[in-house]
Amino acid sequence: QVQVEESGGGLVQAGESLRLSCAASGRTVSLVALGWFRQAPGKEREFVASIDTTGRRKYYGDSVKGRFTISRDNGQFRVSLQMNDLSPEDTAIYYCAVKAGSAWGAWGQGTQVTVSS
Repeated sequence: QVQVEESGGGLVQAGESLRLSCAASGRTVSLVALGWFRQAPGKEREFVASIDTTGRRKYYGDSVKGRFTISRDNGQFRVSLQMNDLSPEDTAIYYCAVKAGSAWGAWGQGTQVTVSS
């Protein structure tokens, strides 16, 4: 079983930056990627970014390209999401998830990001 834990959410103003962290632990041997998703009130969960465990492949959702950067952070199973130039539209609960094979499996509890205008 894999445990996933996020940290780093908070309240910022539009145009500011925030950094989220995620750590996966437990049975991590089969993991191939870690990713971030978000869900705003009344909206479906949205893909934000992902990185494979080699650190070579990174993917981003269209709404965050050029503003958010995902990176490995001291190990294969720790990643950070640097979020720059935040806008109120980025307000959501951000979830970290891990992928084994082709499916996103274990998810964290989520961390709230609120951007005020």
